Amino acid sequence: MRVLAEIVTIVIMAFAVSMDAFSISLGMGVYKIRLRQIFYIGIVVGIFHLLMPLIGIFAGHLLSGTFGEITIYIGGLLLIILGLQMVLTIFRSDDSSVIPVGWGVFLFSFLVSIDSFSAGLSLGIFGAKAALAVICFSTMSIGLTWSGLLIGRKMQNMLGMYGELLGGIILIAYGIKLLVPFPW
Repeated sequence: MRVLAEIVTIVIMAFAVSMDAFSISLGMGVYKIRLRQIFYIGIVVGIFHLLMPLIGIFAGHLLSGTFGEITIYIGGLLLIILGLQMVLTIFRSDDSSVIPVGWGVFLFSFLVSIDSFSAGLSLGIFGAKAALAVICFSTMSIGLTWSGLLIGRKMQNMLGMYGELLGGIILIAYGIKLLVPFPW
Protein backbone atom coordinates (compact mmCIF):
# COMPACT_ATOMS: atom_id res chain seq x y z
CA MET A 1 0.00 0.00 0.00
CA ARG A 2 2.84 2.38 0.85
CA VAL A 3 4.52 1.75 -2.52
CA LEU A 4 1.28 2.56 -4.35
CA ALA A 5 0.93 5.78 -2.35
CA GLU A 6 4.51 6.74 -3.28
CA ILE A 7 3.84 6.06 -6.97
CA VAL A 8 0.66 8.14 -6.93
CA THR A 9 2.43 10.97 -5.11
CA ILE A 10 5.32 10.98 -7.59
CA VAL A 11 2.99 10.92 -10.61
CA ILE A 12 0.96 13.83 -9.23
CA MET A 13 4.12 15.80 -8.40
CA ALA A 14 5.48 15.07 -11.89
CA PHE A 15 2.24 16.40 -13.33
CA ALA A 16 2.41 19.50 -11.15
CA VAL A 17 6.01 20.44 -11.98
CA SER A 18 5.41 19.74 -15.68
CA MET A 19 2.46 22.12 -15.83
CA ASP A 20 4.74 25.13 -16.28
CA ALA A 21 6.27 23.45 -19.34
CA PHE A 22 2.73 22.82 -20.57
CA SER A 23 1.52 26.36 -19.96
CA ILE A 24 4.58 28.01 -21.51
CA SER A 25 4.38 25.57 -24.43
CA LEU A 26 0.80 26.69 -24.99
CA GLY A 27 2.06 30.22 -25.42
CA MET A 28 4.92 29.14 -27.67
CA GLY A 29 2.54 27.11 -29.81
CA VAL A 30 1.20 30.31 -31.35
CA TYR A 31 4.47 30.63 -33.27
CA LYS A 32 3.33 27.74 -35.49
CA ILE A 33 6.38 25.66 -34.73
CA ARG A 34 6.97 22.76 -37.09
CA LEU A 35 6.26 19.22 -35.86
CA ARG A 36 9.93 18.25 -36.06
CA GLN A 37 10.82 21.19 -33.77
CA ILE A 38 7.97 20.26 -31.39
CA PHE A 39 9.41 16.74 -31.12
CA TYR A 40 12.91 18.10 -30.44
CA ILE A 41 11.71 20.61 -27.82
CA GLY A 42 9.78 17.90 -25.96
CA ILE A 43 12.80 15.59 -25.84
CA VAL A 44 15.13 18.33 -24.57
CA VAL A 45 12.60 19.35 -21.89
CA GLY A 46 12.32 15.68 -20.91
CA ILE A 47 16.08 15.35 -20.54
CA PHE A 48 16.21 18.41 -18.29
CA HIS A 49 13.27 17.05 -16.27
CA LEU A 50 15.27 13.86 -15.85
CA LEU A 51 18.54 15.49 -14.79
CA MET A 52 17.26 18.26 -12.51
CA PRO A 53 15.13 16.09 -10.17
CA LEU A 54 17.87 13.44 -10.13
CA ILE A 55 20.36 16.02 -8.88
CA GLY A 56 17.72 17.24 -6.41
CA ILE A 57 17.01 13.71 -5.15
CA PHE A 58 20.69 13.02 -4.51
CA ALA A 59 21.04 16.35 -2.71
CA GLY A 60 17.89 15.55 -0.69
CA HIS A 61 19.25 12.14 0.34
CA LEU A 62 22.43 13.82 1.48
CA LEU A 63 20.53 16.46 3.45
CA SER A 64 18.18 13.96 5.10
CA GLY A 65 21.12 11.85 6.25
CA THR A 66 22.83 14.91 7.66
CA PHE A 67 19.92 16.76 9.23
CA GLY A 68 17.47 13.95 10.02
CA GLU A 69 13.86 14.68 10.96
CA ILE A 70 13.91 18.45 10.34
CA THR A 71 14.28 17.80 6.62
CA ILE A 72 10.60 16.74 6.43
CA TYR A 73 9.61 20.28 7.34
CA ILE A 74 12.17 21.74 4.96
CA GLY A 75 10.77 19.59 2.14
CA GLY A 76 7.20 20.68 2.90
CA LEU A 77 8.22 24.34 2.97
CA LEU A 78 10.11 23.96 -0.32
CA LEU A 79 7.01 22.54 -2.01
CA ILE A 80 4.82 25.35 -0.67
CA ILE A 81 7.32 28.01 -1.80
CA LEU A 82 7.62 26.37 -5.22
CA GLY A 83 3.83 26.22 -5.57
CA LEU A 84 3.44 29.85 -4.49
CA GLN A 85 6.09 30.88 -7.01
CA MET A 86 4.19 29.10 -9.78
CA VAL A 87 0.93 30.79 -8.75
CA LEU A 88 2.51 34.24 -8.41
CA THR A 89 4.11 34.11 -11.86
CA ILE A 90 0.60 34.26 -13.30
CA PHE A 91 0.21 37.82 -12.03
CA ARG A 92 3.43 39.14 -13.56
CA SER A 93 2.81 41.56 -16.37
CA ASP A 94 6.07 41.08 -18.24
CA ASP A 95 5.41 39.66 -21.66
CA SER A 96 8.78 38.06 -22.24
CA SER A 97 8.78 34.81 -24.11
CA VAL A 98 11.54 32.45 -25.08
CA ILE A 99 11.53 31.52 -28.74
CA PRO A 100 12.41 27.81 -28.94
CA VAL A 101 15.18 28.02 -31.54
CA GLY A 102 18.84 27.06 -31.05
CA TRP A 103 20.01 27.89 -27.54
CA GLY A 104 16.49 29.10 -26.76
CA VAL A 105 15.40 25.44 -26.51
CA PHE A 106 18.01 24.77 -23.84
CA LEU A 107 17.19 27.97 -21.97
CA PHE A 108 13.48 27.17 -22.09
CA SER A 109 14.14 23.58 -20.93
CA PHE A 110 16.33 24.75 -18.06
CA LEU A 111 13.85 27.39 -16.92
CA VAL A 112 10.87 25.02 -16.86
CA SER A 113 12.87 22.31 -15.08
CA ILE A 114 14.18 24.37 -12.16
CA ASP A 115 11.09 23.50 -10.14
CA SER A 116 11.83 19.82 -10.81
CA PHE A 117 15.09 20.26 -8.92
CA SER A 118 13.22 21.57 -5.88
CA ALA A 119 10.62 18.82 -6.09
CA GLY A 120 13.43 16.27 -6.47
CA LEU A 121 15.11 17.75 -3.41
CA SER A 122 11.91 17.21 -1.44
CA LEU A 123 11.53 13.66 -2.77
CA GLY A 124 15.14 12.91 -1.86
CA ILE A 125 14.58 14.15 1.66
CA PHE A 126 11.72 11.68 2.02
CA GLY A 127 13.68 8.81 0.52
CA ALA A 128 11.71 8.42 -2.71
CA LYS A 129 12.93 6.01 -5.34
CA ALA A 130 15.09 8.03 -7.74
CA ALA A 131 14.52 5.92 -10.87
CA LEU A 132 10.74 6.02 -10.52
CA ALA A 133 10.75 9.76 -9.90
CA VAL A 134 12.97 10.77 -12.81
CA ILE A 135 11.14 8.49 -15.25
CA CYS A 136 7.79 9.95 -14.19
CA PHE A 137 9.06 13.54 -14.28
CA SER A 138 10.72 13.12 -17.67
CA THR A 139 7.84 11.25 -19.30
CA MET A 140 5.22 13.64 -17.94
CA SER A 141 7.18 16.71 -19.05
CA ILE A 142 7.69 15.35 -22.56
CA GLY A 143 4.00 14.55 -22.93
CA LEU A 144 2.81 17.86 -21.50
CA THR A 145 5.31 19.88 -23.55
CA TRP A 146 4.23 18.18 -26.76
CA SER A 147 0.57 18.60 -25.79
CA GLY A 148 1.06 22.26 -24.94
CA LEU A 149 2.81 23.05 -28.19
CA LEU A 150 0.23 21.19 -30.27
CA ILE A 151 -2.77 22.62 -28.43
CA GLY A 152 -1.17 26.08 -28.55
CA ARG A 153 -1.06 25.81 -32.31
CA LYS A 154 -4.83 25.34 -32.27
CA MET A 155 -6.09 27.38 -29.33
CA GLN A 156 -3.54 30.21 -29.34
CA ASN A 157 -3.06 31.33 -25.70
CA MET A 158 -6.24 30.46 -23.76
CA LEU A 159 -5.18 27.94 -21.11
CA GLY A 160 -1.62 28.94 -20.18
CA MET A 161 -2.37 30.72 -16.94
CA TYR A 162 -4.73 28.03 -15.68
CA GLY A 163 -2.22 25.23 -16.25
CA GLU A 164 0.40 26.94 -14.11
CA LEU A 165 -2.20 27.76 -11.45
CA LEU A 166 -3.22 24.09 -11.20
CA GLY A 167 0.40 22.96 -10.89
CA GLY A 168 1.08 25.52 -8.16
CA ILE A 169 -2.01 24.54 -6.16
CA ILE A 170 -1.05 20.86 -6.30
CA LEU A 171 2.45 21.59 -4.96
CA ILE A 172 1.10 23.83 -2.20
CA ALA A 173 -1.34 21.09 -1.17
CA TYR A 174 1.45 18.50 -0.97
CA GLY A 175 3.62 20.86 1.05
CA ILE A 176 0.80 21.45 3.52
CA LYS A 177 0.17 17.69 3.71
CA LEU A 178 3.81 17.18 4.73
CA LEU A 179 3.74 19.94 7.33
CA VAL A 180 0.36 19.03 8.83
CA PRO A 181 0.03 15.27 9.30
CA PHE A 182 -3.44 14.05 8.42
CA PRO A 183 -4.82 10.86 10.00
CA TRP A 184 -5.39 9.23 6.60
